[in-house]
Amino acid sequence: MSLQPRRTSERDQLDLFRALPGDLAARDAQDLMAYPFFSLAKSKRVLPIDYRTGAVAIRVEAVPDHGMATIWDADVLIWAASQIVEARDVGLKTSRLMAATPYEILTFVGRGTGSRDYDRLKAALDRLQSTTVLTSIRQPAERRRHRFSWINEWKETADTNGRPLGLELILPDWFYAGVLDDALVLTIDRAYFDLTGGLERWLYRVVRKHGGRQAGGWSFDFLHLHAKSGSLSPPKHFAYDVREIVRRQTLPGYRLVIERGPRGAERLAFTPVLRDPATLRQTARPGDKL
Repeated sequence: MSLQPRRTSERDQLDLFRALPGDLAARDAQDLMAYPFFSLAKSKRVLPIDYRTGAVAIRVEAVPDHGMATIWDADVLIWAASQIVEARDVGLKTSRLMAATPYEILTFVGRGTGSRDYDRLKAALDRLQSTTVLTSIRQPAERRRHRFSWINEWKETADTNGRPLGLELILPDWFYAGVLDDALVLTIDRAYFDLTGGLERWLYRVVRKHGGRQAGGWSFDFLHLHAKSGSLSPPKHFAYDVREIVRRQTLPGYRLVIERGPRGAERLAFTPVLRDPATLRQTARPGDKL
């Protein structure tokens, strides 16, 4: 009788990284800021996102039970990126297997810590785990694709007496590799977590990614922005919502202006608001891209 080789799980092959305490700088992955990876609505979305421009191809798929991961769910990934970069910068070993308490994650992203908030966090983890992405981004050849979920798996942990200890989750290689690349991570304003609208949050990430701290800023025409968002909102409604965000000027650190081209086509232009250099130095960390 032959013995079957013992199968080792992904968890068994990874070292556990325990979340760092303290008020860390918030970091975001540039790939996630630049392209449509998340639903911008709080209502359940099952319709896939299909996006293609040049050599970049993205397809995001959801399951009916949970729906697509939303831009609010992506706060968990911002927390994870912030933890990994901070740990790496202080010389600690990082890992795709991360442990934390719900309290640590929720307080980092500016949420409440009641039982309903804990339940919403678990629902977010379910959506992140069940949403699948197929993309050509950062693949060695144009026709190659990488398929992954935002979280490979997650579980609640408890001590020997059954008392809850926290959560453990495993990040996918694609996301983890991007976070470890200095050129692919940006610091974001913590006021981002106060933004309540899905389009508003998405627009901040696009503006931060493309506008950066460049004095001249950047601009996009509305049709390109609509395609880039992956939004299910019709172009006319999308344009109205963008105009409202411009009217209210709610994006931290940036001034938004609507310009019109020769044929009347609308463009969104954005420039950074000048801030006290001392303030920027206080919130930055070594290696952060301002």
